[in-house]
Parts: sequence; C-alpha cells; structure tokens
Amino acid sequence: MFIIKQVERETEETKRMKEKFGFFGPAALLYAVFYAFCMFKNSSGVTFPFFVAGSLLFLCLSLAKLGTTLKRGSAFYMAAMVLLGISTFCTDDVRLIFFNKLGIFLLMMSLLLRQYFDTSKWGLGKFLGSICRLTFCSIGEISYPFRDAAEFRKRKTGKEDRRIWALGIGILVGVPLVLVVMVLLSAADAVFRQMTDKFLENISLGNIVNVLFRIAFMFLLSYCLTSYLCKKKMKEEVKDKRTGEPVLAITVTGMLTVLYLIFSVIQIAGLFMGKLQLPAGYSYAEYAREGFFQLLVVSLLNLVIVLVCLNFFRESNVLKAILTLMSLCTFVMIASSAMRMCIYIMYYYLTFLRVLVLWALALISVLFVGVIVNIYRERFPLFRYSMTVVTVLYLALSFAHPDYIIARVNVANIQQMQQRDPGVWEIYEPYEDYRYLSHLSADAAPVLVPCLEKLGYDMEAFSEESPLDYMRERQTEWRGRSAQEAFGYYWMKDRKESTENFGFRTFNVSRYRMLMLFKEAVK
Repeated sequence: MFIIKQVERETEETKRMKEKFGFFGPAALLYAVFYAFCMFKNSSGVTFPFFVAGSLLFLCLSLAKLGTTLKRGSAFYMAAMVLLGISTFCTDDVRLIFFNKLGIFLLMMSLLLRQYFDTSKWGLGKFLGSICRLTFCSIGEISYPFRDAAEFRKRKTGKEDRRIWALGIGILVGVPLVLVVMVLLSAADAVFRQMTDKFLENISLGNIVNVLFRIAFMFLLSYCLTSYLCKKKMKEEVKDKRTGEPVLAITVTGMLTVLYLIFSVIQIAGLFMGKLQLPAGYSYAEYAREGFFQLLVVSLLNLVIVLVCLNFFRESNVLKAILTLMSLCTFVMIASSAMRMCIYIMYYYLTFLRVLVLWALALISVLFVGVIVNIYRERFPLFRYSMTVVTVLYLALSFAHPDYIIARVNVANIQQMQQRDPGVWEIYEPYEDYRYLSHLSADAAPVLVPCLEKLGYDMEAFSEESPLDYMRERQTEWRGRSAQEAFGYYWMKDRKESTENFGFRTFNVSRYRMLMLFKEAVK
C-alpha cells in the first residue's frame, strides 16, 4: 500500500529529477561548496551578492533541467534579491544585514512557490503558510539525495560511473595533498609564505568541521527543497472564505469608525490647526511630543481589521463605506503620528527606532492606498501590490544607511551648539547622547571621523591594537574627561574589532570607506 502511494505521488518533475541526478547531485554539491566559500566567517562581505547571484543561477539551471522556464514577473524577485545582496555588502549595520537576509529568504521562497505553483490568487496568509510548510516539510526529504544517488548508480554503470567515482576519489586525495605541498612551499619561500600564512592560520579542526557542516547543510537544503517542490504536494486553489455575516463587521467597524471620526476632528483642530483647549498644565509642544507609538499601533490594527473584513465577510456596500471611512481616518492618525514623531525628534534627535517608525508610517500609508482600491475592485492584486511596496520601500531604507543620517543630524547639533540663537533653546534641547553615537556602525564614519578630528581626538589610536588602552596610556587624565571627549574611543574600539578579518572575501564598502577615512586623518 505504501509503495502504491509513492507511485501515485510521483510527478513528471520528480521523475526528471531522479533521471538527471547526474546534474542535480553534483550541482547541489558545487552550490554548497560555493556557499561555504562565500559565507564562512563572512556575513556581509563582497562574496555575499555573488552567493545570491549563484543561488539564482542554480535555480535557473535546475528549472531548465526540469523542463520549465521562469514565469513572468520573476525578474522583479531576482532583481530585488540581488539589490539586497549589494546593500548587505555596502553596509556595516547589523540590523540592516539581518533584515536584508530575511528579505532575501522570503523573496527566494516566494519565487520558488511561484515557479512550481499557480499563486495568482494567493494572499498573504496562504503565502506565509506555504513558506512555513515548505521550510519544515523539506526536512522529510532528507533521505532522497541518497536514494536518488543509489538509483542513479544502478542505472548508470560502466565508464560514466567510473568517472564520477574517480572525481570523488581525486578530490579526497587531492585536497590533503595540496595542503601538505602548500606547507612545504611556504617553508621554502618567504614571499609565498607571506601569501599563504593567513590561509594556513585558519586551518584548524574547528574551522574544518565548520566548513564541512556548511557544505553538508546547504547540499541537503538545496536538494531537499527542490525534491519537495517537484512533488507539488501543496494545494493551489484558495477557498473563498468570505462567508461571514456583514452585519457583525458593520457593527464592530461602525463603532470604531465613530470613535476614529471624533479623534480625527481633535487631531485636525488641535495638532494641525492649534485651535483646541488643552488640559491644564499642557503646552502644545508637550501635547505633540507624545502618543506616536500608540497611533502607530492603532494604524496597524486598522490595517488588520480592514483586511479581515475584506477576506472573511460577505460583500456589503455599507461595509465598504465604513471601511473606506475607517481607512481615511487612519490617514489622519498616520499624519498625526508622523507629526508627533517629527516634533519629538526636534527635541531628542534621531535614533534607528525613530527612523524606523517614520518608515513604517510611510509604508502603512502606501499600503492603505492599495487597500482602498481593493475595497472597490475585488480583482485588484493586493498581495502583489503590498509585496512590491514593502520591497521597494525597504530597499530605499537599506541603501539610505540610517546610521549615516542619524550621525549627520545629531553630530551637526553637537558642532553648532555654541552658534545657536539663545531663543532656540526654548524649543530644542542640546544633543548629549554620546553613548548612542559610540554604538553606530561604520556607515556613520563619513560623519564621525571628521567630527572626532574637530573635537581633538588622537586619530592614531584607531591603528593601535586597542584604541581604549592607547588612549588611557597617552591621556593620564582620561578618567575625568566628559562623555563627549571619550565616546569616540569606544566607537573606534568597536569598529576596529569589526575589521579584524578584513580581506578579499570579507571586503565591505562601508568598512573600507571607514579605513580610508582614518588613513587620511593621520596623514
């Protein structure tokens, strides 16, 4: 019975994959080796965009061997992934690097699903559920690389089989032999030894195990993903879940909308026009500097509520009108939150979280435009619109390098404090959060390095093994110095550590630019 089920589940793609194991097996192994080369102790080097490009090449070659072609619209996914890869190699911000990699993962999974299934009617929930299923269910395919290899070996005997075995044995014998000869040649020639010392230093049992694990992991992952997708076990059709009684949705959203209308009138009269009697003890500045996070949460909640109503309740003109009004009120809340955040920044300056809040508000406002269109046009591709908007706006955020913007705004206020109009202090506070500046990434170097020079820092400290120790030795009164005079050495220390393994594989635009700025500063 079990054998019959296996035969019934075998698709044309599965048959082709088994028949052409001579390609899929070595290609997955080669891809895994390439992954280990690119990513070993190297999370954001120049090899990362090449790994992304290599992943897309492996996908295209695999599809060609399976007899399929890239579907229309795949170019957007691929271009976005490559741009995220380039952004990763151009930034030193670990937060952006994390989000870039998460974005690449989601885009790759979405691209794979589009290639093997008809996803034209899929929504966000279907896509996220399918990505989770693809990720975890592929683990069940872990035995198939070995099964397919065994079947392939039975079918392919003779000369071709001997060549494969000869290649494997050649690699097993050749790699250790190359290492032995490299050691001997290094001992024989000083120039060659200088070239190979750094490479030989990395040869240890721990590093070898690390590399082998990476190769095995990526080989199994790439092969198992392809194997599971070829079986096409996921259901393509999406059931119409709009069966809910619209009166329920109308009642809930109606009450909320009335509340939102009252709140919107207050925002327009009080915050935007300044014609409102405030509570005792409140100034308009204090009134405007609070509530932006709460409004952001309410805006996100409204987005969820509108989407739930559109996807789970039957069509109703009254409900459409209420959802439209709710969406318009949300625009007022978004504007209010953005204005409050801008005023708050005028007092307390920029941080990554505050930049992220402004970006999120811009994203929600653009998403709501698509939601309003979808209220009246059922066939509007809301998911594809949303994915495109999120991808484009995130790419803009990623390439903007928030740490550079933060440093430029905040540092400008350090340098200009003494030149301000005295009356301005009634509105603005002087910037004093030097500890935050000390944790900025190398993206901020074009601002911070010139700033440290102007503040009288010893720029040679960066070239020392420990900038903090160097500074303590050279400046005996360091312990009594202010935070403004000390934060730069902490920043140097962290950035020095981030460039310890800087080389041709780990080359990063942001870190290289920082090194050049320090080099120019000590001339």
